[in-house]
Amino acid sequence: MHNLQPHIRLDQSIQAKYALLPGDPARLDRIAAFLSNVKELAYNREFRSLLGDYKGLRILALSTGIGGASAGIAVEELHNIGVEAMIRIGSCGSLQKNIALGELVIPSGAVRDDGTSKTYISAEYPAVPDTKLLIACIEAAREMNIPHHVGIMRSHDSFYTDREESIDAFWSKQGVLCADMETAALFTIGMLRGIRTASILNNVVLYEQDTSNSIAQYVQGEELTMLGEQHEIQTALEAFIRINRSEN
Repeated sequence: MHNLQPHIRLDQSIQAKYALLPGDPARLDRIAAFLSNVKELAYNREFRSLLGDYKGLRILALSTGIGGASAGIAVEELHNIGVEAMIRIGSCGSLQKNIALGELVIPSGAVRDDGTSKTYISAEYPAVPDTKLLIACIEAAREMNIPHHVGIMRSHDSFYTDREESIDAFWSKQGVLCADMETAALFTIGMLRGIRTASILNNVVLYEQDTSNSIAQYVQGEELTMLGEQHEIQTALEAFIRINRSEN
């Protein structure tokens, strides 16, 4: 019996060990360009999925929507159907001035400033990626000469609180590299469930800078962030190749 999952609408018949987790369903179109034998699977709510091959490896891609709550649902249901390793390929906003648009952040840990991870376990439990998968991501980025930063990031639940500037300034001073909304939930659930997880984030917002007033800068920024998206997809796929090679 194939145990169809209620939200992602997938079951064990996909037989995929490795999954890419973008936030945006539209990002699957860009992922598909890197894969062969691509097959669209399901599209329910924010969860759009496809299956394809990369260098002979079967890869599932599933969008998770915005925030830790929906990402957590995706992680749990993918685990239920046999996925063993997951890499988030998402966007982030920089909290350090030395991280340029389109550069990648590969988190070695996450500040759990979200609600989802705290519904699983107390805040003392760390949100960290799988060590082997983290190393595979770093090595893949280095090998392809992709600009990247490794360190701690922060996951949160809203862009629109009344204290965003002071919150960002506080975490910036603590050396936190960037912020997103999903990574802490991914890492926490992954560790609790025995899933290999990692996150690769594309910086789409400069820290304390507003480039929207300059059309030239905006166009250039768009090009850089699109390149960053391509780089995070490539890095994640190559990391899966490395992990698969080491385990077979």
